[in-house]
Amino acid sequence: MHQASLWMSSLAIAAAGGWFAATMFAAPATGKEPRFPQLTMDQLSEAQKPLGEQIMKVSSVGLGGPYNPMIRSPVLGQRLYDLFYYLRWQTSVPTKLNEFAILIIGRQWTSQVEWFAHAPLAAKAGLSADIIAELKEGKRPSKMAEDEAVVYDFVTELTTSKKVSDETYARAKKVFNDQQIVDLTAVSGNYVMVAMLLAMAEETVPPGKQPPFKVGEK
Repeated sequence: MHQASLWMSSLAIAAAGGWFAATMFAAPATGKEPRFPQLTMDQLSEAQKPLGEQIMKVSSVGLGGPYNPMIRSPVLGQRLYDLFYYLRWQTSVPTKLNEFAILIIGRQWTSQVEWFAHAPLAAKAGLSADIIAELKEGKRPSKMAEDEAVVYDFVTELTTSKKVSDETYARAKKVFNDQQIVDLTAVSGNYVMVAMLLAMAEETVPPGKQPPFKVGEK
């Protein structure tokens, strides 16, 4: 079987199984405890419980991942949750391209959690296994459709050059409307913040699961 097909199969299995079922609030795969002990619903304060209940309705990681540090600051956490909710389920950007943008950020940050959680979602949304595999290798994917290439170049320029060139913006305007361009920018910045939370809290993949990136990989 082609390597990309094998990889797609593994992604499909991961997506079907879900991360929450694998973690169940256990210690991370590295054996090192995260900086914030994993909370369960019965451990939440009165200030934290409303947010915890909302998270549990939509999150495949339960109170894990970025939600684990977020819930420590419940007012901020609620504001972030509302932003996450829009940028994941109500955004004007098509799901495949939205997940692609998230993966681009996850790869820039070599974020084990972002990649582990979102690579299966991107595959399920229709992003090809070849694109995901090349991005994981740190390459600009070689076989992208026009809208995918625009997302890659737009997000990469914005986050690495801290600007978007006139040429790239003109290409984006041919593919996206104004709302989609704003939403694409926002999801990119949002997942930089998520990567920061995950890195600070030293959140990682579930026990028994292979981290997507090798130790020291850039």
